[in-house]
This record gives sequence, structure tokens and C-alpha cells, in this order.
Amino acid sequence: MAETTAYIGLGSNLGDRKSYIDNALKMLSASGQIELGPVSEIIETEPLGKVDQPRYLNAVAELKTTLCAEDLHGTLAGIEASLGRVRQPRWSSRTIDLDLLLFGPGTIDSPDLTVPHPQMHLRSFVLRGLCALDGDLIHPVLKEPVAELARRLGGSDFALDSNLPQLVAVAGNIGAGKTTLAKKLASKLGSGVLFEAYDTNPFLPKVYAGSKELALDSQLYFLTSRLKQLDLDALTPGRLCVSDYVFDKELIYARVLLDSQQLELYEEIYHRLAVKVASLKLVIFMCDSAQNCLQRVHNRNRPYEQQIALPFLEALGSDYEQLFSDWKVSPIIRVPKAEDADVEHLADQIRYYAADDLAGADDAK
Repeated sequence: MAETTAYIGLGSNLGDRKSYIDNALKMLSASGQIELGPVSEIIETEPLGKVDQPRYLNAVAELKTTLCAEDLHGTLAGIEASLGRVRQPRWSSRTIDLDLLLFGPGTIDSPDLTVPHPQMHLRSFVLRGLCALDGDLIHPVLKEPVAELARRLGGSDFALDSNLPQLVAVAGNIGAGKTTLAKKLASKLGSGVLFEAYDTNPFLPKVYAGSKELALDSQLYFLTSRLKQLDLDALTPGRLCVSDYVFDKELIYARVLLDSQQLELYEEIYHRLAVKVASLKLVIFMCDSAQNCLQRVHNRNRPYEQQIALPFLEALGSDYEQLFSDWKVSPIIRVPKAEDADVEHLADQIRYYAADDLAGADDAK
């Protein structure tokens, strides 16, 4: 029977954690139909799920096997049992956890087994291990290399939760193409969509024309209108919704447009209100050049935007890059240029990052 290359995630947070991982690897290697390959370094990580339990040790192993995926899964379960793994509720501690991450290039979706592992793309500790073994591995569903999936997480780990609104934000500079892409994605996904209240802001045209005394009024108008849209109680739990802005941009514009006295007042109000905003499941960052953004601003010919100059967009673009350089709120997908955005592919990505189907995802790590 032909061999298949598979990847296994190993984790332990009870007892002698390293010993459990080492013993699991020995038992895998001793199996007559499994050839153990390279193993990533063991790293220590925090538990997921906001639970109070010991830290984990995690690693990823490559193996070749003549077993089918279901039989390999059964072998992993047998090793877990022999090493004292007790099946308990989700997010519970365990002596050893063996997850079948990938099995060849294909997918499996059965009542007892889902491959690829349905939340591996949200786990930096898994992706880091896979990258150490082969960063060019292609995720069978997302159709992206694991190295790219790891970059999207910025070193953080996330968990799906269908009890919360599934909010996805398209973010970027003025003229980056956010609204157009948000509309297309919402149409493709059959989701709700939220737009910035540019056209209804009575202060914005005068601010862009140079009226600095109205800048605070304009920012507070945006702040309150966005809070109405993104308030956790205003969005439906489990319901996918796409917005053409990210709430965190508020401070970017405030720091550019407001004087020090206005900014002090604004920041006090902002921080009081920001805690009410629904958490993001994914950001799509339109990171086109300021020059291209300015050309689109001119092409769409909104009268109040015609005073916008290139240095202003360059400053905003730099601030957006700074905002997302150490982004820990959600995964982030970068789109270099609006015209190159593959709407179908992005929609498929969103379905996976903001999925409401948690079947098979019973692991704490």
C-alpha cells in the first residue's frame, strides 16, 4: 500500500509534559505501519479558551504511513489512552494530545474525523511547528502555504466562537477600495454589511476644507455612528457581517486631525466606548500605495475629498502599517492592491476564519 505523509500536533500540560511527548513519539515510531520523520522543537504556550490551567508544551511531527487516515486517527487515540489521556470537556487539561493536522494533500469530513484540523490555521504554535518542517505546505482548504497562515496570526492564537457576532473588517487608507470590496464580499457570502457614515457626516466636508475647529465634532460623529453599528448588542451572535472599516482606525484619524486639547477629550471618550464594540474575527487590510489611493480618490470625484493631498494619505498609510504591524486582535489578511483582490478566494478564507461550525474542534490546544 502506498505511503502517505501526515503531520501530527502533540501537546501536554499535565505531569512530566516533555516525557509524555517523548513517549508518544517513541510509540509512534514503534508502530509497524508508521515511519516517524522530523519533529519540530518543543515550545511552551498558554492554554486557549480563557481557562485557568497549566501551560502547554507543543510540537509537530511529520510521519509517513501506510495506514488510512481513520486508522491513523485510531492509533493516535490508542496512544493517548495508553498515556493516561482522559476524555473530558473542551478546553480541559490533558497528559497528551495527538491531533491529526494534515493527511496528504486531501480533506476528510466525517462524523469522527475532520482533516485538515479545523482550527489549525488559528494556532500559531501549530503553524510554527509546521513551518519548521515545511513552510511551503499548502493548506488543503485555504489553498495557502502554512508560512502565510502563520504570518496572518502575528504570533497569537485564536479560537472560533459561534456564540459571538462573526465580524470581519475591510481596513485601509482613504481610496484603498474598502467599500467596493466589502460590498462584493458581502454579496458573495450572503452576509450583512456595514458602511462608514461618510455621506451623512455634516462636519466632514468643512474639515477636509480646512476647518479645524469642527474636527472634534466630525470625529465624535464618526465615533458614535460606528458604535451604533458595532455595539456587541447590535450584532447577531453567530451571524457573519462585513464592515468597510476597522473601529481601531478612530485613533489614527483623531491623532492626525485634532489638536492636543481636542485629542485629550476625544481619547477619554473613545476608551470608554471602545469596550462595547464587538470583537473582530478577521481583518482584510488593503495596503495599497498612497499614490494609487489618491488616484482612486480623484477618480470617484467626491467633492469634499478633492482637497486631500498625497502627504496626508502617506501619513495615514504609515499609521495603518503601524497599527497592523503588531496586531493581536484577530488574524489579518493583507491585500496589496484592490484591483488584484480575488473576491472568490477571499470569501472562501472568510468562511473558514469566521466559521460557525465547531464540529471536531474539541481541543484546548
